[in-house]
Order: sequence, then structure tokens, then C-alpha cells
Amino acid sequence: MEKNRDDAWNLMTSYTASESLRRHMLAVEAAMRAYARIFGDDEERWGMAGLLHDFDYEQHPNPKAEADANEHPLFGARILEEQGYPDDVIYAIKTHADYLDLPRNSRMDKTLFAVDELTGLITAAALVRPDKSLHNLEARSVRKKMKDKAFARGVNREDVVSGAQDLGVDLDRHIATVIAAMREIAPQLGLDGAA
Repeated sequence: MEKNRDDAWNLMTSYTASESLRRHMLAVEAAMRAYARIFGDDEERWGMAGLLHDFDYEQHPNPKAEADANEHPLFGARILEEQGYPDDVIYAIKTHADYLDLPRNSRMDKTLFAVDELTGLITAAALVRPDKSLHNLEARSVRKKMKDKAFARGVNREDVVSGAQDLGVDLDRHIATVIAAMREIAPQLGLDGAA
């Protein structure tokens, strides 16, 4: 039986209690869906990759164990395989982890890597705004924040830049695309300015 978003959501929430990590995966899902529409690809499949890319991270967060199948994302990949998720979705999830040294071959692989860190940077940029909202956030504000190395220290700026380059999109346009995608689900992300 083919997997759908409800299956992916149930799997993700059964492994992830952290609201911020859940919101991160929702943001990545939204960005993946937006790019699937832009590229004329399978929005459900791409969304699934985004929604599930870190589902095992809370319980298996040690990326240093590169060859350890009990760590992120290999632990999660094994569960996805056992449950019958599509091979290309599983491979894209594996490729978002640079330390596995897997080539990003498809647009889905490249897009997942390109939006992953960027959604974190955009979230941080929205949270420091007085209204804590995505609605008036612009790409140039995110670019400005990107230059401040003390801001959102955990976000790898090189990954943001190289991800856009590998995807073949201008960085400002890439940031604007991801902001627009995240705006569509701003209430779910806690970034709509509501108290």
C-alpha cells in the first residue's frame, strides 16, 4: 500500500516530541512542496521527504557515528525501508546528511539539502522580529542576518549557499521561495505574529 502524508505525519510524531523539531520538519516539508510545484514534480513525494528527514533525530542525534546504522539518518532510513516508503524519498533523506558522503543526484536530493538549513535561518530571523512573524520578512533581511556569525550560530551558512548553487537557483530567490512556502503554514510554525 502506498504511503501518504497521514502515514508520514503519524510516523514523525511518534518519534518526535519536540515542538521545535516538529516545526522544523513542517517548514522543510512546505519548502519541498513549493519546489516540487516549481519543478513540476511530485509534491506529495517531495513533501514526505521533507516531513520525515529528521524524524529519527531526537532519539538518534549522533551524526558523528557516520557508519553507525543506529544513528541519524541511517536509523530512520531503515525504519522507512521496513515500512515501505519510496526508495527515492529514503535516498534523499540519507543525502541531506553531508557526513555520509552520498552524491545528491536528483532534484529532490538537492532540494532537501538546499532548504534544510535555510528553514532554520528563516525561523530564527522571524523569531527576532518584534511581531515574530514571517509575513513581512524579506530575503534581504535574512541575508543580512546571515552575515552575522553570532546569529543562529547552529545554521551552517556554507550549506545554505552551496545548496542554492547546487540547485541552480539565485540565493536571494531561493530565500524568497522558502519564506513564501513557510508563510503558507505560518500558524503551524508559530510564526504568524499571533500571541
